Amino acid sequence: MSAASRPADTTRQRGGQRRSSERSSRPPPKGAVGLALGGGAARGIAHIPILEALDDLGIRPRLIAGTSIGAIMGGIYASGLSGREIRQYARELLESRTELIRRVIARIPGSITSLFNPMTPAMFEPQTLFEALLPDALPPTFKGLKIPLKVVASDFYAQSEVVLEAGPLLPAIAASAALPALLKPVEIGERILIDGGFVNPTSFDLLDQDAHITIAIDVTGKPGGTKPRARRRRQDGRPPMPNSLDAWIGAAQITLHSIVEAKLRSQAPDILIRPDVGRFGALDFFKVEEILSAGAPAAEELKRALDEKLAALT
Repeated sequence: MSAASRPADTTRQRGGQRRSSERSSRPPPKGAVGLALGGGAARGIAHIPILEALDDLGIRPRLIAGTSIGAIMGGIYASGLSGREIRQYARELLESRTELIRRVIARIPGSITSLFNPMTPAMFEPQTLFEALLPDALPPTFKGLKIPLKVVASDFYAQSEVVLEAGPLLPAIAASAALPALLKPVEIGERILIDGGFVNPTSFDLLDQDAHITIAIDVTGKPGGTKPRARRRRQDGRPPMPNSLDAWIGAAQITLHSIVEAKLRSQAPDILIRPDVGRFGALDFFKVEEILSAGAPAAEELKRALDEKLAALT
């Protein structure tokens, strides 16, 4: 990849953002909203009702920051699709396993085996996978987006946060969502990047609190943890023993949730919304309708919170 085609990135310096207690007394302009969409794998389908709520209110974010599934949803929304159009796309893509497989095969030249890389422990090549699954409306570069977007990834070797906001868009989104063991790390420039959730699962600190009403959507699950489904319990009523893949992905979700909780102790967004999606597993993508329904109350909560915030500014 030539230097000219590499996505621009910045490693956010710790301490560069003010704590909420140090925030300027100057309020943000009325209706100037910054939106942070968090990581949480399949739970991130609950971002869709949130985007629909913003559309209903006629509010267009001035900036979107996204991590993992939040980067995927944020990128699609920033490309110009409405929340309702994203809902329809997700339904068509995820309600039928047959349709999902058909879409993947149709977009991949040669053989479906090109998704797999036998030289690495990861199951899928993320750029190939997302190129097959994401809408055609997604522009090739950040410059083509209708809303500015910041995408969070983790630098594997530097063990630091990387914020991608210019250059090719698909590699940035793929890097942000590259969960180890499932998706191969993405190489951008001289960096090897993995899922951004390991450094910043819900990146509301990338939004300017003096310029925006900051909204954070945390889909790591509400405090209290994931509740095992009754049908999966063992006969004596105990919760099921997770298999190795479930244990690894579940551990990653615990990490995401712990990071968000730690961040909130030092800085908070103006509005924090936590859809009740803790009962869904990270790979429950085919439960699209159930997750959309679970996200509906959070969308109404956002509308009420925004009404109150905007009324206070007025």
